[in-house]
Amino acid sequence: MKKNVLITGGTGFVGSNLTEMLVANGFSVSILSRSKRANKKDVSYYIWDVEKQTIDEAAVNNADYIIHLAGENIAGARWTKKRKEAIVDSRENSIKVIHKVLIKQNHKLHAFISASATGIYGAINGEAICKETTPPAADFLGRTCQIWEAAVDTIGKLGIRTVKVRTGLVLGKGEGLIKKLKPIFKYRLGAPLGSGKQYMPWIYIDDLCAIYLKAIVDDSLHGPYNAAVEDETNNIAFSKTFAAVYGYKMWLPHVPAAIIKLGMGQMSKIVLTGRRVSSEKIRKTGFKFKITDIEEALRKVI
Repeated sequence: MKKNVLITGGTGFVGSNLTEMLVANGFSVSILSRSKRANKKDVSYYIWDVEKQTIDEAAVNNADYIIHLAGENIAGARWTKKRKEAIVDSRENSIKVIHKVLIKQNHKLHAFISASATGIYGAINGEAICKETTPPAADFLGRTCQIWEAAVDTIGKLGIRTVKVRTGLVLGKGEGLIKKLKPIFKYRLGAPLGSGKQYMPWIYIDDLCAIYLKAIVDDSLHGPYNAAVEDETNNIAFSKTFAAVYGYKMWLPHVPAAIIKLGMGQMSKIVLTGRRVSSEKIRKTGFKFKITDIEEALRKVI
């Protein structure tokens, strides 16, 4: 009988691609959704409501593994106080729903694997290469990831193996940021943001999904892993490369940080800051990134 993987946030960009990979590798997939959807071969849908703390418990009871991707989009809207609360609550409270069912039904998963983010190291520019042992930052991104991962730890206290996938910028066709950037660069309007020196840890979607798959099949994986290519891509390099794949050299000046801050408010930290991260820990497990060249990745997304 096929092992079942329950995915929260399974209808999003990462979840959709991950579902395809899991099914192709012999798993059945269950997806938690806020609205009823028609089941497909090897893919079933269940309803939950995080705000009301309700869930179809069969989704959890039938699961051998859970992959937790659910959470409000950090870059979805300006960071008002209410928006910040929603970003944190969506990540923490969605785990609470599942935690309650696991206790109630005394259901032992093989593993609980959760998304996290390289933002745990903070919205700070610098040359330091952050490892999983690097202390979390005290800013909004750092605190959000800490709360997120602390919620995952409550699952671990039930005797369930837990893995935290600290993800960088995900590159792939249909990804939100890339969809917004493509027309800008296509029409030769691309330019570095702010100083352009901010690092952009990135990963191609297929490699990210492969890390989740490895976290399922390899029982030795436990705790946090950085999911990003370890290179020196900063915003200038990214922008120059994106322009190059469209066949031109950047000609516009840097977009001033002040203008970006005016338009995005506090959320501008997402694009004006960035940390370098190490991928040594995940590579030591035997995992190999298939795409490590930023140009190759960007050519694939266009």
